[in-house]
Amino acid sequence: MQELLTAVTYPIVWLVCSYVLKIESGLAKLLISLTAAILVYVLIGIKSSAQGENDKKGK
Repeated sequence: MQELLTAVTYPIVWLVCSYVLKIESGLAKLLISLTAAILVYVLIGIKSSAQGENDKKGK
């Protein structure tokens, strides 16, 4: 699930940069999209790690 959301985030952010923000630079779109995708991956990892710790404490 984590990898799927990361893979979906990249093209969505790319399209937002292209059509909503009107960014023309390919490098800027690449960096913004990759940063957003990595951020989603890290945040989901942190969330699942925290849930795993809570499960261990509850048992």
